[in-house]
Amino acid sequence: MTRPETPPAPAPGSASAHEALAHERHVPVMRDRCVELLAPALTEPGSVVVDATLGMGGHSEALLTACPQATLVAIDRDPQALELAGRRLAPFGDRARLVHAVYDEIAEVLADLGIDKVSGVLMDLGVSSLQLDETDRGFAYSVDAPLDMRMDQGAELSAADILNTYSAADLTRILRDYGEERFAKRIASAIVRERSVRPFTTSARLVEIIRDNVPAATRRTGGHPAKRTFQALRIEVNQELEVLERAVPAAIGVLDVGGRIAVMSFQSLEDRIVKRVLAEQVRSTTPPGLPVELPEHAPRMRLLTRGAEVPDETEMTENPRAASTRLRAAERIAAAHGGPGSPGRTGRRPRGGDAA
Repeated sequence: MTRPETPPAPAPGSASAHEALAHERHVPVMRDRCVELLAPALTEPGSVVVDATLGMGGHSEALLTACPQATLVAIDRDPQALELAGRRLAPFGDRARLVHAVYDEIAEVLADLGIDKVSGVLMDLGVSSLQLDETDRGFAYSVDAPLDMRMDQGAELSAADILNTYSAADLTRILRDYGEERFAKRIASAIVRERSVRPFTTSARLVEIIRDNVPAATRRTGGHPAKRTFQALRIEVNQELEVLERAVPAAIGVLDVGGRIAVMSFQSLEDRIVKRVLAEQVRSTTPPGLPVELPEHAPRMRLLTRGAEVPDETEMTENPRAASTRLRAAERIAAAHGGPGSPGRTGRRPRGGDAA
């Protein structure tokens, strides 16, 4: 895990300049509501907030602006996102530390920075606007591009590898479980048949095969026929649900008492995981019939949102990508086993090279 150096400002008209402008145009989903939920925990000097999915840095920028006493640890598995966000956050200097890692490694990242507990964690799940807009990354089904879909392009497995090597049964399982695709078996069989003629390399051919194997009635009413397959492939390539299953408990584990977590999900599979983990934390585990609630059985968190909040109509109109957002948040009210809370920040020297 290394902190990328903030690059110099790009020359006007260069490719890098175009990338810089792209992140400036980015509109973070439910930005103000996320700040509203996390800011009460970030009022003390030295309080630390973790943006576990940095993306292009819009939420991080808003948090650092609204919470001048706070410092930021920002994590992303995508080196390109870290580079672009680094430019955006450069004016905050040492208040922002950027780390290349997968967000389920939050405890290890903080340990390397000499931080024990934090006051806030933000997670903005799924594919980022940057990844969708960079057509050569292969996340979008609307343009012909290499079948990549890796959030970290240093990772080994790509979408093309999955399409060209997985069995029909495994492809069916992925499309059914991760894409909730009704025609998973039919599409998987067609993929296996077609790859025997020619391996898959780009997205247009895959989109055509999917369209040919989704009934016309469904194509007319169910949105783009490739949407669910592309979601399933992306989740498998990046192991998104497995990472999320580890990441939410890990984030709760590093929260100090009084610390807050906010998680935005964009599809039902993610939201179910977040809902379940938070529900476990707000529930008492006191055995039935016990006359008093022992501290070790008391709820460790309280919910800050009633169910999952969604963007208002204005935001959904201005930013169509916000439409499927579900935001859940909670506050830590007790340490593990009912013990006292740990300090929000330790005085240990960083063990790694990630500190600013």
